[in-house]
Amino acid sequence: MIEFKNITKKFGDKVVLDDVSHLMQTGKTNLIIGTSGSGKTVLQKCLVGLFEPDEGVIVYDGKDFTHMNEDERKLLRQQIGMLFQGSALFDSMTVEDNVKFPLDMFTKDSNAAKLKIVNEVLERVNLVGSNKKFPSEISGGMKKRVGIARAIVLNPKFLFCDEPNSGLDPQTSMLIDKLIYDITNEFKMTTIINTHDMNSVMEIGDNILYLKDGKKEWTGNSKDIIFSDNKNLNDFIFASEFLQDAKQLRMMEAAKKA
Repeated sequence: MIEFKNITKKFGDKVVLDDVSHLMQTGKTNLIIGTSGSGKTVLQKCLVGLFEPDEGVIVYDGKDFTHMNEDERKLLRQQIGMLFQGSALFDSMTVEDNVKFPLDMFTKDSNAAKLKIVNEVLERVNLVGSNKKFPSEISGGMKKRVGIARAIVLNPKFLFCDEPNSGLDPQTSMLIDKLIYDITNEFKMTTIINTHDMNSVMEIGDNILYLKDGKKEWTGNSKDIIFSDNKNLNDFIFASEFLQDAKQLRMMEAAKKA
């Protein structure tokens, strides 16, 4: 569980985050959504310590991250997995070495023990047999899965994903969404996802925080969105005629089940 209270962040005179509070739930996919410039990337960077908030408190499982010293933060960061927007794989390393990198950094296990874990996580993301390939030899979707494997290789309690579907076709995006969702539930992680992908919002949005102009505008889940009367949220989520039709269809389906 990650809770943040009254987070404010300024850059000069510009207020990027304005008194934002929310609870990120364990075992759930927690989405942060909003237009470009809404503050979601800055918020995620505050949560992992890349930015320091000007005001407010960030709490990991009851421990005050905001006031930890550097050694305490290093220990906590070993429980955090990161999936970067561009996958951020090392081009000169094989898939195996990319996934093994956090184990080399943070453990003293034997190489055989590390390779066993690497093979286990590669199997989990359906990349058996890809060990000796280089990033240039695999597709964009495979790179994302390697990134996920590397993010979970230390069995983290917290997983941060920055635009995990960026640059992917719709079908591959759905596969990545399902993989992240399944892993979150399987390992009971607290997963935080920054996304513009409306399919992700509607399909895996267990707990959604919508930011507008740096402020908390709305919270709920993917089912709540269908019935929301928040105009700003509706304008953002259902901007196209196709998505408006999808909303009407989902409302009709929900009414039938009621």
